[in-house]
Amino acid sequence: MRTRDRLRSWFDSTMDRGTPALIGWLGIASLTLIVVVTLVAWLLTGDDVAANKGWLGVLWMSLLRTLDPGTMGADTGSAPFLALMLVVTIGGIFLVSSLIGVLTTGLDNQITQLRRGRSRVIERGHTVILGWSDQVFTVIAELARANAGRTRSAVVVLADHDKIDMEEQIRVRVGDTGRTRVICRSGSPLKRAALDLTSLDTARSVIVMTPPGRDPDIDVIKVLLLLNNRPWPTGRPHVVAAVQESANIAAARLAGGPLAHIIDADDIAVRMVAQSHRQSGLSAVCTDLLDFAGNEIYLRAEPRLAGRTYGEALDYFELGAPIGLCRADGDVVLNPPMDTAVEAGDQIVLIAEDDLLIKPALEAVPVATAAIVAEPVGRAQPDRTLLVGWNDRAEKIINLLDRNAIPDSIVDVAAPQPPENTFDQLKHLTVGYKRCEPASRRSLETLDPGSYTRIVVLADDSADPDRADDRTLVTLLHLRDIEDRLGDPYSIVTEMNDDSNREVAQVTRADDFIVSARLISLLMTQLAENPHLLSVFADLFDPEGSEIHLKPAADYITAGTPVTYATVIEAARRRGETPIGYRIARADTESGDRVVLNPAKAELVTFTAEDSVIVVAED
Repeated sequence: MRTRDRLRSWFDSTMDRGTPALIGWLGIASLTLIVVVTLVAWLLTGDDVAANKGWLGVLWMSLLRTLDPGTMGADTGSAPFLALMLVVTIGGIFLVSSLIGVLTTGLDNQITQLRRGRSRVIERGHTVILGWSDQVFTVIAELARANAGRTRSAVVVLADHDKIDMEEQIRVRVGDTGRTRVICRSGSPLKRAALDLTSLDTARSVIVMTPPGRDPDIDVIKVLLLLNNRPWPTGRPHVVAAVQESANIAAARLAGGPLAHIIDADDIAVRMVAQSHRQSGLSAVCTDLLDFAGNEIYLRAEPRLAGRTYGEALDYFELGAPIGLCRADGDVVLNPPMDTAVEAGDQIVLIAEDDLLIKPALEAVPVATAAIVAEPVGRAQPDRTLLVGWNDRAEKIINLLDRNAIPDSIVDVAAPQPPENTFDQLKHLTVGYKRCEPASRRSLETLDPGSYTRIVVLADDSADPDRADDRTLVTLLHLRDIEDRLGDPYSIVTEMNDDSNREVAQVTRADDFIVSARLISLLMTQLAENPHLLSVFADLFDPEGSEIHLKPAADYITAGTPVTYATVIEAARRRGETPIGYRIARADTESGDRVVLNPAKAELVTFTAEDSVIVVAED
């Protein structure tokens, strides 16, 4: 019994090895049937065997009858011989049927495995996206734009979702990706074996997505740890990730190592809201700089500028707006003093639609010096700001507003519950509280919104993102209708979770929409494609250095006077600022404000008191 049990166990273990083992057993059974029948025919029907070219001929006949039962119809010979051929034919029917079933089942299993996305990707120079969220669609769309000029590019997405479902969502949300192939694989980025499916060793860059749900930074940090501790025999690709809470930034940088680029999403979102509070349109400017559809940031060596000053470089290019210098040692300085010398080996940091369009100006554009305003027209007055809603970023926003606020400014929080912080430590702001249901028209009217100069509507983080945007849309419609009745006394800046909802919200004619998730996605994609711009973006988004500002055009150019853009450059240069474009306030009620970056030096523009000049400056 022990021998029988062992044989049974051995047979069962071989059967468990899948389709190849089953095909092998069927082959052995077929060979056994053919050999046994041939041997019996040779022993019992010698004359028939001799008439069919000996035992080799009978062996061949048996093989053919096993594979094709119809071959038996032309058989001749004695009754025992024909009976043996019938046995071979019947056995062949069962064996071939079993073989077809095994092959069909094995093929179905293989197709199922492929559909599950468990096969290894064989690519080189591709971008790997680890994780799944709504940001994936923005990243893939931007990567497709960035790689439009390449003959072959690939994006590999690894997430703990069904492969077919991921591909369908990408097809619906992103559409045509041009020459960029999108390959999806199913597996958890938190598992080392799943990471191996993406061919990380030959990847060009890795983007770690922030998953939805509570405590998303934990998963991001775990993935960074796996990547940092993974052996890289052929060199490590640069890794880009974002954390949602500023408190986790140090842990994420430690987990990712020195070669990982970690973005503080919470800090950027807070700064965008706080800066847009006084500079409506800032979000549109940043979006234009970060996406691959319009203007981008480039580093360009221009030896002919060596020995000249940075101020002279501002109008050196026919198309292209310089914003700073990248020194030979890699140090980036945005908006340096105008008398800063451009040294040999320096690169110009500039904004342009394409690097092929960057070229020196052939002739100087005339400047209307008489239209340049020597001093700002008016002085800033204390603000009265209404903060509608409350979320985890609100306290940081108020603290940041206090740093740049004019003394005696006021911020009133309108929310269902009062904030826990009393904000006694603020230097310039006075914070008050008014109870309010943001989506209620009657509740909003009791706030006397006409007494405020600025209104900031915050997203409700306690609700589902889509539901929160729906509530924000209702709040904006109420505020806009109240503003129209009062005669346009205030500006409105609002947070949105989904960029598609921002497009719907254009009907509310809010002055600016902050979609922090989209901005973070664009920034991650830029760093994945252009890691050499890390220092530029770090300086540009650092509140301690030079930042993007939208300042009243009347502070630079006399309102109503047609001037060339070269005149705007000269006006900003005299104030030690770097201009990159302008904003026309509400060019028409349908499309809203018009932001123009990197205009031609000879372009004529006429500003009104509501328009803005976009500059890179410290204040």
